[in-house]
Amino acid sequence: MAEVKSMFREVLPKQGQLSVEDVTTMVLCKPKLLPLKSLTLEKLEKMQQAAQDTIRQQEMAEKEDRQIAH
Repeated sequence: MAEVKSMFREVLPKQGQLSVEDVTTMVLCKPKLLPLKSLTLEKLEKMQQAAQDTIRQQEMAEKEDRQIAH
């Protein structure tokens, strides 16, 4: 492989300490509030409730028809 020459060469001190300034730290951010129920789940629950209401109404209508027939 051919060596790539760069414009900059690495310089390390022969005496003293070597320090690195690029230190990552944790950054606190605002908490994100998530809904307890997803929109899809809420829609499904509404559909189920509407279906149950329809069934109840049909059952009540059948009972009334039976009472009138007797």
